[in-house]
Amino acid sequence: MTDTLPEIDLSRPEVLRDPLTAYGQARESGPLARLLIPGFGPTYALTRYDGARVMLGDARFELDATSYMRPEVPEDCLPYMRTMSEMNGAEHARLRKLVAPAFTPRRAAEFRPRIAAIVDALLDELPAHAGGGETDLLPHFARPLPMDVICALVGIPEEDRPRWREYGATVAGAAGADFARAIPGIMAGAKAAVAARRDHPDSAGGEVVGDLVRAQDEDGDRLSDIEIVTLVWHLVIAGQTPTNLIANAVAALLSHPDQLAALRADPTLMPRAVEELIRWCGPAQLAVPRQARGDVELYGTTVPHGAKVTALISAANRDPRAFDDPDRLDLARVPATGHLGFAHGPHFCLGASIARVQTQVALTALLRRFPRMALAAPAEELQAVDPGTRRLTALPVTL
Repeated sequence: MTDTLPEIDLSRPEVLRDPLTAYGQARESGPLARLLIPGFGPTYALTRYDGARVMLGDARFELDATSYMRPEVPEDCLPYMRTMSEMNGAEHARLRKLVAPAFTPRRAAEFRPRIAAIVDALLDELPAHAGGGETDLLPHFARPLPMDVICALVGIPEEDRPRWREYGATVAGAAGADFARAIPGIMAGAKAAVAARRDHPDSAGGEVVGDLVRAQDEDGDRLSDIEIVTLVWHLVIAGQTPTNLIANAVAALLSHPDQLAALRADPTLMPRAVEELIRWCGPAQLAVPRQARGDVELYGTTVPHGAKVTALISAANRDPRAFDDPDRLDLARVPATGHLGFAHGPHFCLGASIARVQTQVALTALLRRFPRMALAAPAEELQAVDPGTRRLTALPVTL
């Protein structure tokens, strides 16, 4: 590994406090950097938009089990831990093809009224949580909303959804020990959802589980019992992605009154605004690390076989080579798309369309229902210490 690469030590306090600045400095130093990640070893990082985009779609870099810090789980849960996220090539494509029809832009648009109903129900409850006129949107809106939406889409029985909210909060807290303890319940919940759909194949809702059960019934060789349960739990837990996006977006809008005023004046800006918010303050700071399948030459550096390679998503999304005045939040930015907030390539976020629609509906309703809403604490004080995910520890607002 060459010594001339910019180096980012993720254990350093200044990096933990402000990873966006550290990543941006590395981007301007060169297109390739070296990350030092505690417990993970040295990792190469593509810092700029073009390099990051190419790498994310390059078959020479693969996701596998070593891409994730997997918690210790009971022996009987192990067969269900290998998810679609760590598969590649034909194996990944086969499973993704089975679930992709439920996550198309068209299906997301058709699901909008159900999302709106879930949003309205949560907003109806919000004033009850506002002691002294102040409430925390993270536990009372941004966190339960995506879980309720994905449970409805996937097909988790309604009576089980409060338990899945708890599972989701545990996973979102990034607490390894708590996550490990929750795993048996998560697996049991996925098995129960599949069993419920088999018992009531004609019941309304649950598009994903219904599609998977039908696919298995039509051709049992396409999908094993282990695969169907694994797909269900993984899709539900991964469906929490909009939690941090919605929270970050609300904090950004309330911290930029000019942009908020523009959005209020022209609600048709909302789809474009959501794309810009994903680019500017999306949750993804680092892509899940890939493994080099062989020696690969990157910008004059030989990345050896087996080395870990990632992309600095937040730095790429603010690369001045790809975006004009990239550090400025501009809800009317043209073009609005092109960011890497949902990654790129074969592992492009499956739920991107649902996340987009969900965020549009959530922000529209929130701003309409509470026109005088304001942050109850400075936005910079709410940021979690997390170099991998841009997220908030709380979102206190006055209504």
